[in-house]
Formats: sequence, C-alpha cells, structure tokens
Amino acid sequence: MIKNLLFDLGGVIMDLDRDRCVRAFNRLGMKDADDFLGVYGQKGDFLALESGEIDACEFHERIRPLFAPVPVSDREIDEAFNEFLIGIPADRLRALRELRKGYGIYLLSNTNPIMMEGKIADEFRKEGLEMTDYFDGIFTSYEARCCKPGKAIFDYAERLGGLVPEETLFFDDSQANVEAARSFGFRAVLVNPGDEFADLLRDEEARE
Repeated sequence: MIKNLLFDLGGVIMDLDRDRCVRAFNRLGMKDADDFLGVYGQKGDFLALESGEIDACEFHERIRPLFAPVPVSDREIDEAFNEFLIGIPADRLRALRELRKGYGIYLLSNTNPIMMEGKIADEFRKEGLEMTDYFDGIFTSYEARCCKPGKAIFDYAERLGGLVPEETLFFDDSQANVEAARSFGFRAVLVNPGDEFADLLRDEEARE
C-alpha cells in the first residue's frame, strides 16, 4: 500500500529550461556553460555546489574567473543560474496540497542553495505559503552532501523521513534515478515530458 509520495522537483513539479540558463551565462561572458550544466546533474564547481562540497560564497568565487575579463556580481550569477527554472503551475501546487491530505508528501531533489533560496522558494510562495506547507520532509543533495542516483541520498531520505521504501512511490524525470530507486526497494514512476504526477498516481492507484 502506498503511504508516502516522494517527488523530484525539476521536471516533475517545477518546469525547467536548461538552454535558457546556458544562454544567460553566455550573455554574462561564460563560454563553456553548456559543458557544466546538465539536465539531470551538473559538473565541476556546479556539481560541487549541488553536492554540498562548497557553499554559495565559494561557488561565486570559484566560477568568477570563467567570466573574465568581464566583471560579474554574485547577484548576476544567481539570476543567470535561476534562469534554469521556469516555474510551478498553480494546479501542481493545488495537487500537492490535496495529496497531503491522504499521503506523506516528501521532496528529494538534486539542487543547490542558490536556487532553493531564490526562484524555488518564490514559486512555492505564490499561494501565500512556504515550501514546508506542501511537504512533510524536504531532502536536498547539497544538505545530504550526495546526489541521485546514488544510494546515499535515498538512505538519507529514509532516515530523516522515516520512509519505508516499499510504502513509498517515487516520481522522477530521470530514468537512471527511477531505476536506482527501484533497486533500493522503492516503487517508482518515470515522469516524461507532458506527464502530470497526479495522473500517474491515479494510474498507480488503479493497479493496487
């Protein structure tokens, strides 16, 4: 029986546009943004930020030379990074609130503090609420200091959320993450472009 729903953020709840982010960094003078920014994960100092190896201040200082000789501010870097995120449709926010009436609702995301404290937080405030009003637990890669699809971040979510994998349905837009979750005992669903998690959940419930 499904008791908990564990959601990826980008591509499941939040709509993304990686190319828009790449263009924003290019406009600031970064020539190799396309190499650092992946749809499902980052590289270099971007990955170090996402995995919690460095904080936002150190990230700014490390990548600033990539814009040379153009001077860029922390704010300009953050604004360009947040261009990765389009937003959260209002119906998904409503769906999360409704689902929380019958399930434990949790978030498991490869993300970073710049996005979490910027655009992501703003999107969840659109209804006058905070992220904690939508989730019973929020687990991020930078706080866990490890990323999906590694087992450590799933163990982290289990431990902090008291989750039982067999009772938890995981939604992610990465096939690798879905397969990993299944190998760790979770039920898991791949969210393809155009899919809505509420519809996929109804399909899973119908199979029970």
